[in-house]
Amino acid sequence: MASKAKLDTTYHDRRLARRLEEDPAFRAEFERQRREVAQIDAVVRQLDELRGEAGMSKAELARAIGKEPSSIRRFFTADVNPELKTVAAVADVLGARVEVVAAKASGTKRAGKKRAPRAAAA
Repeated sequence: MASKAKLDTTYHDRRLARRLEEDPAFRAEFERQRREVAQIDAVVRQLDELRGEAGMSKAELARAIGKEPSSIRRFFTADVNPELKTVAAVADVLGARVEVVAAKASGTKRAGKKRAPRAAAA
């Protein structure tokens, strides 16, 4: 079996570091996206821990929410941006709920109007 060659990313690492240092707008967007990915990863990890604690296989969980087992395997293992509907369905089956909690005050105001709450479906 052939060994994997290690990919040399030093050029790209140096270029990224230079861009982060020299371009404040790029750095701000990079950090925003990094935080977004970290939050998604944290939610998926928590759901996977709950799945394990419940003793459910990924296939059992998939059947419980009406999804293909392969989509749930990707949900837990791939670098994907899961649909909120799927996150809520997985949480519900595992006896959990999805909440949005305000972060500590950062001193910045959000632009735009507040949305009116959705009416509950009957």
